Amino acid sequence: MTANPGFEPVFCTIIPPHVLDTLAQSDDATLAGPARRTLERDSIERTRRRLTTVIGAPPVSLPKEAAEDKPHRTIHDAKHKTELPGRKVRGEGERPGKDATVNRAYAGLGATFELYLKTYRRNSIDGSGLPLNATVHYGEKYGNAFWNGEQMVFGDGDGDIFLDFTIPVDVIGHELTHGVVQYTANLTYFGQPGALNESFADVFGSLIKQYTLGQTAADADWLIGAGLLAPRVTGKALRSMKEPGTAYDDDVLGKDPQPADMDHYVRTGRDNGGVHINSGIPNRAFYLVADALGGNAWERAGQIWYAVLTGGRLAQDASFADFAKLTVAAAREKYGDGDELKAVIDAWSQVKVPTN
Repeated sequence: MTANPGFEPVFCTIIPPHVLDTLAQSDDATLAGPARRTLERDSIERTRRRLTTVIGAPPVSLPKEAAEDKPHRTIHDAKHKTELPGRKVRGEGERPGKDATVNRAYAGLGATFELYLKTYRRNSIDGSGLPLNATVHYGEKYGNAFWNGEQMVFGDGDGDIFLDFTIPVDVIGHELTHGVVQYTANLTYFGQPGALNESFADVFGSLIKQYTLGQTAADADWLIGAGLLAPRVTGKALRSMKEPGTAYDDDVLGKDPQPADMDHYVRTGRDNGGVHINSGIPNRAFYLVADALGGNAWERAGQIWYAVLTGGRLAQDASFADFAKLTVAAAREKYGDGDELKAVIDAWSQVKVPTN
């Protein structure tokens, strides 16, 4: 069920434009060159996404496996070019090959499918068995990964700042979750609803990682993109849900700009109104709920967030406060006036988002 049946897919990347902008201005050509090419490529893909939205994407035929609640994965190799989808290199059920990037992409798509099916009874990202397609080895030192409304695409990184984008499974889960948002609440990709869009992707990307590793909320590192930054970078990940603003502090990348509460909300015209920046606020709220409840975060905390995402009451232009109120209502509806409700109310209070 969704309040927004006429979805308009958006182009969503894991690396925020402001990070690439900073790299593109570096005096070191080995860093600036790949960043500039990545920005140019992202601009082209973003335009293509808008055109596809206007003229319509080609229809997708669902495989027989869709009715059986099984994934239908296909991995393509772009061979460092930018034509999509590239050459097919692995299909559903085929044995792993020698290319570790292909194998990681295949496994990450499967891990995402499994969490949504087993935990939330959702058959693929659209709920109806949509095939999961991905392209690896995209572009020359392309420093990003994205969901373009139809498929996943992974770059290899430049090796100096970013490594292979299939390394962190939460990056794969993050981008595919943009597809889930697209087929459900379809949040506008600007300002607070855009930051909620990014936050949902981080939340469920992290849950996919935790589910895959068998981690409780206490065991998890709550980092997004750990393992993606090259050794020369002073940082541990792209974002921290537990401590927004602490993921990196690097002489080239600068300092992680994410705020942890509304007192430090960033007002900017860049990055679609700061969608990758202010997502730190709802990210931390989710972490606080999961930490207070303990156990597996994909269970009670995840069920509350998923219920709001798919419940049909979250408007496309929802603010943080709108979303917070709906999580309170969902916690009460699912669990009554117990620990879950208290954890949700307390979490939003800590990040200074009103719930009444």
